[in-house]
Amino acid sequence: MSPDDDLPPSLGAPALRALHAAGVTRLSEVAGLREAELVALHGVGPKAVRLLRAALAERGLQLAGDG
Repeated sequence: MSPDDDLPPSLGAPALRALHAAGVTRLSEVAGLREAELVALHGVGPKAVRLLRAALAERGLQLAGDG
């Protein structure tokens, strides 16, 4: 895994725990999810989604369904 594929360190601990519990450990894996799937995870709220979208955009990626 490259450092460019890490989840943003600015995400809060609850969001990181929720993503890890769902088996998501890399930003490229987040790109395969829809916003509704993210917010359904306990600990992932609007701020986490904003941070994830920004990190994805920096790498030319986006959430599924954002096209």
